[in-house]
Amino acid sequence: MVTSNNFIHLSQLGGLKFKSTADAGIALTHIVWSGWAKGKATSSLAFDISQFFPSLNYCFLVHILDKAGLDPKVASFFSNYLTQRSMKYLWNNFLSPLFEVNVGVGQGSALSQILSSLYLSPLLFILENRFKNLNIPISILSFVDDGLFIVQDKSFHISNSRLFCSYNILSKLLDSFGLVIEHSKTEIFHFSRSQCIFNPPSLDLSLLGGPIL
Repeated sequence: MVTSNNFIHLSQLGGLKFKSTADAGIALTHIVWSGWAKGKATSSLAFDISQFFPSLNYCFLVHILDKAGLDPKVASFFSNYLTQRSMKYLWNNFLSPLFEVNVGVGQGSALSQILSSLYLSPLLFILENRFKNLNIPISILSFVDDGLFIVQDKSFHISNSRLFCSYNILSKLLDSFGLVIEHSKTEIFHFSRSQCIFNPPSLDLSLLGGPIL
């Protein structure tokens, strides 16, 4: 249902039919080679959402399920599935008391992949529209709680400025969804067809709380 009505963003991969890790690699390879054909280098900025599964707001997720056009009975099932839960921690011989867990989605469960895709889909549509409105030519690939910004240009300085802007927009948007970037895992990759050693300029994300790459 959610795939047939285009509720899931096209850039979302992982946990969905015909959208595996291999498909992500094929898509990135195609983008890199198409850029080379135009005489452009490709730069990509990889980011990771911190504590993604435990941070999902179940109330917001149930609202998304309703917006996705699912049958009310299905939304009701997920609402009950995600609420009134508890957990305890075992460390060596120490066993904690029960703690209520009314936020988050169980990582590794059979439903975690599709629920996380549904949660992030509105964010990606909003992000894509903001890039278009600001005329920032950035492509997006999302794999569960990991993401990739992709930009192509003949100048690495221009590519870096676009990646900086996209990272800034993402940080603020994630905050409104109750999520944050795990800056320590942010990485940049450059794909150049140059036959000689090249030294691209660094990308300074420190003003946004990120690293210098």
